[in-house]
Amino acid sequence: MREEFRADLQLVSQLLVDMAEGVRAAMRQATRALLTADRAAAETVIQRDAEIDDLYRHVEERVCDLLARQAPVASDLRMMITALHVAADLERMGDLADHVAKTALRRHPSPAVPAELRPIFTDMAGIADRMGGKIATVLAKPDADLAAELDHDDDAMDDLHKSLFGVLLGDDWPYGVETAIDGTLLGRFYERFADHAVNAGEHVVYLITGETTPSAG
Repeated sequence: MREEFRADLQLVSQLLVDMAEGVRAAMRQATRALLTADRAAAETVIQRDAEIDDLYRHVEERVCDLLARQAPVASDLRMMITALHVAADLERMGDLADHVAKTALRRHPSPAVPAELRPIFTDMAGIADRMGGKIATVLAKPDADLAAELDHDDDAMDDLHKSLFGVLLGDDWPYGVETAIDGTLLGRFYERFADHAVNAGEHVVYLITGETTPSAG
């Protein structure tokens, strides 16, 4: 029975890794759609969001089943609680990639962001991709130090978010209100993607150390 339990826990861990890799790929494709007006990439992200949602449901169902059948304690219980929190953050990250893709699709065949904003969004996307990669890594092989690095990545994302507002609110902004609103929402999508990655990392730290951080949850 114990070996079956450990196998079930390993399956939950693999589902989380699959989710993390899926949301990372989704945001990468959504960014390509955003910057290059790639309709096929946007449609792929939107279609595959359901796959991420399915993985989330599988994690929930598996954890609830284990809680009911095994009554786990100590570190095993901590792992299951962590899995539920992380899965929720990853599911939301997938939704945010979906939002980016839908914005790109709505503006197709034109790029959804003007040339002046592309460097900022390219940098934001690079940070999002790096954070997504770190989450997948620490879920596959828990590492508290690597998970803690996500806070620094998030600081860089916040700085870019502020820079974006500086451009959008500038007196010389030439593209009108609608494009400014799109830029504002898109910046928020990337910024929240990073926030959820930080949350997931903090839950991994909790799994390893048993200690919570003020912003985890």
